[in-house]
Amino acid sequence: MHRIFGGGPTIYKEGGSEERGENARLQAFIGATAIGDLVKSTLGPKGMDKILQPMPGQGGSRANATVTNDGATILKSIWIDNPAAKILVDISKTQDQECGDGTTSVVVLAAELLRNAQILVEQRMHPQVIIKGYRIALAAAREKLESLATDNGKDDVAFREDLLRIARTTLSSKLLKHEKEHFATLAVNAVLRLRGKPNLDYIQVLKKAGATLKDSFLEEGFILEKKIGVGMPKKLENCRIMVANCQMDTDKIKIYGARVKVDSFEAVAEIEAAEKEKMRNKVDRIAAHGCNVFINRQLIYNYPEQLFKDAGIMAIEHSDFEGTERLAAVLGADITSTFENPEETKLGFCTMISEMMIGEDKVIKFTGCAENEACTIVLRGASTHILDEAERSLHDALAVLYQTVQDTRVCHGGGAMEMAMSAAVMEKVKDVPGKESAAVEAFARALQQIPMILADNAGFDSQELVGQLKAAHARGHHTHGLEFVEGGVADMEKLGIMESFRSKMSQLCSAAEAAEMIIRVDDIIKNAPRQRDGGM
Repeated sequence: MHRIFGGGPTIYKEGGSEERGENARLQAFIGATAIGDLVKSTLGPKGMDKILQPMPGQGGSRANATVTNDGATILKSIWIDNPAAKILVDISKTQDQECGDGTTSVVVLAAELLRNAQILVEQRMHPQVIIKGYRIALAAAREKLESLATDNGKDDVAFREDLLRIARTTLSSKLLKHEKEHFATLAVNAVLRLRGKPNLDYIQVLKKAGATLKDSFLEEGFILEKKIGVGMPKKLENCRIMVANCQMDTDKIKIYGARVKVDSFEAVAEIEAAEKEKMRNKVDRIAAHGCNVFINRQLIYNYPEQLFKDAGIMAIEHSDFEGTERLAAVLGADITSTFENPEETKLGFCTMISEMMIGEDKVIKFTGCAENEACTIVLRGASTHILDEAERSLHDALAVLYQTVQDTRVCHGGGAMEMAMSAAVMEKVKDVPGKESAAVEAFARALQQIPMILADNAGFDSQELVGQLKAAHARGHHTHGLEFVEGGVADMEKLGIMESFRSKMSQLCSAAEAAEMIIRVDDIIKNAPRQRDGGM
């Protein structure tokens, strides 16, 4: 302020700027609520999709538009300059990594908490008072959520049904909602095969254009999108497999710019013979390991391929790196680069390797892998856009099921938990003296916005439905939420609309923490942009 009145010196480099007090807070609130408004129309089973069009030149000439309603995908695809908005994008990414689902809900809830905080700030309430009230409200909401969670982890049949319900609920807001029964079963079968192992890499998702989404299937074992070498057997049983990452081309002189001068064709023939002998020794060392299948990440040229065939070893080349890593994990093998010590090399095992057709493509199927939890979900669909969105939807379902297997508690969906938490927070207001009570009440109003937005997106009268839902919860029906087939209030327990407790708790805590961080802001300092060199 001293610069405005006194023209005093500034401490920032030319081009740098500072926003203070009300201006800084307003900028933070507006940026964060704008992000919430951007994604809130995608929330819920009737949420709308967004088309993400890359900038010209971004992603190369083949960059495609993306059609999605996944909050994390939308937010990480857009360029944002507002620092408060970036905080919400970060919590969305974290939610996606931690739980898979709830990426839109967490951003919308944080934005609503900030919208209500902005009203209180404009009424001259100090940010620290608002934060204190929000913390009291968060404790009450968490306590209520924990009391309403149910746990069927000890009963396998009931737990499997819980997982199916969660999968159906997760897929209801995605592209796969019309085939949610089919995909929920696929996802639950895949996750239960892991038997609690902390590794989703054992579940491979393979996309093949053609047919319809309903033709997608779960294949036990591992599928590699490669072909078996020419002249090799197309089916092999009791496979001892070496997975390698080494050069199997003719060993070139690898010194940059090196040249070999010879004075006759006989000398060239001698060099070629020496190279072949070197490759033969390499193949002999590999054969000494006792493997009957050799899978290499890099190319295998014609000569070594012929040697492998003569030695009775099936050779598979050029398995992409991600495929190689996953394959080694599934087969229980080490990825090998040198072959001097056979006794230290761990070979993989599977009962059978065979070729199979998916659509018009030949792939290699590994059955009875050493890590038998492995499986592959093959997605079919009419176009690459549909397959990409189907993969994102399935990833969310798999991730949230996987988290539920770790923490077996579940809770009801359809806005039931938000309304129950809101009622508990409103009850807590009676015990909070002083200004903080207004902030506690604001927290409760923010929670009520979730069912309100769900109803708005479905095209129903949100005020009417939320009013009915409030009345149901006031009567103690805490399992009641919104259903959008008829457009009314119903018992989520009977409809089987369930969500993961861990995901719901993560949404609540992450949104409250992000809101608290942004409310604390009272100064935004921007550095001067970096100048190019004068010689340019």
